[in-house]
Amino acid sequence: MVADESKTVTRRRFIAGSGVAGAALLAGCTGDNSEGAKTTNNGNGNEPNSTGTSGDGTTQSGPYSVSMEPVGTVEFDSVPKTWVANNGSWADMGVALGLEPPKAVWLTSRYHTQYYDEIPGVSVDKSGMRDLSQDGVNKELFYELDGDVHVIDPNFLMNRFNGWKQSDIDEVEKNIAPFFGNSIFSHGYDFHKNYRYYTLYEAFEKLAEVFQRTDRYEKFASLHDEFQSDVESVVPKKKQDRPEVATMWASGNQPTSFLPYLISEGTSFKQWRDLKVRDALANTSVRDFHSNRGKVDFETLLEIDPDVLLLRGHEQQTEKEFQNTVVSFMKNHSVGSKLTAVKNEDVYRGGPLYQGPITNLVVTERAAQQVYDVSKQLFDRKKVASIVAG
Repeated sequence: MVADESKTVTRRRFIAGSGVAGAALLAGCTGDNSEGAKTTNNGNGNEPNSTGTSGDGTTQSGPYSVSMEPVGTVEFDSVPKTWVANNGSWADMGVALGLEPPKAVWLTSRYHTQYYDEIPGVSVDKSGMRDLSQDGVNKELFYELDGDVHVIDPNFLMNRFNGWKQSDIDEVEKNIAPFFGNSIFSHGYDFHKNYRYYTLYEAFEKLAEVFQRTDRYEKFASLHDEFQSDVESVVPKKKQDRPEVATMWASGNQPTSFLPYLISEGTSFKQWRDLKVRDALANTSVRDFHSNRGKVDFETLLEIDPDVLLLRGHEQQTEKEFQNTVVSFMKNHSVGSKLTAVKNEDVYRGGPLYQGPITNLVVTERAAQQVYDVSKQLFDRKKVASIVAG
């Protein structure tokens, strides 16, 4: 069921205060929350935008609204303080904006906060964070969390499992807080065919408008432009000089079957699209896991025989742990050991399902090191930390 894009959420929840505390993210770092009250214009420099701001970026008094498909226009009386996020993509955007972490995400195990180890002074404590998905999603959990905004595509809740209906979405919006979100990480869901996808930075800008922190968004967008230029510089000019890679989900440390992921649109594959690798699965009969839930065994993988094998599902491991378990098993497997990627030691962790602006910088640089033997840093860690701190 697709939410009505023209629907306006009329219930507005008053939130005391005009900023969002971000001190929990930064070790020994505090700041004036008024920094987060700035907003941006709509691109022409002189007209008000959807967040109720003037063209010079100053906040106007009174309610403001932000529009995003499929939720339509959502109004806020004041800036939300607490929130619930669909996944690590949105949670990471919150970190980039200097917000307190969300109270819950879909699965905390797939929100890989170790990437922040790369950024000085930035960390996230997940110990109190809840899993939304617990053999389904209990509506009562939303009442318990009592967030000021739910950064979740409501269609994701209504289509990923049986249990949620539009009436449940309406109830949560009426009694707790509005939904605001879009399932940006994958283009593989049928329920998303009828409304717009957003790129990582398009979605990031929308969230920045919700939390009135578009100053940080603009700085990240500028940093990302510089980063993209540096990434472009390490990509071989000739397509044939770029490796053919196969991205698979591999469960456990001794995988014998794999779930295939073709490189496609969505934030989940942003690093591989930006690095312009060739997809080893693209010209085969193998179909994306999203479309048919199929599996690939070692024999089929050997027929494809990619230059590089990228295995998802192991982001919680260090590179050394991954090599000592998964790769070691493949080296000793009767068929797996014949793979070119295994023989050439080109089997790597394939990156997370969910990427926000900080995560994307870290995993793209790592991916460049994996497939192009890049040794230099491609982004300034201190600059990222400075933007987060406001």
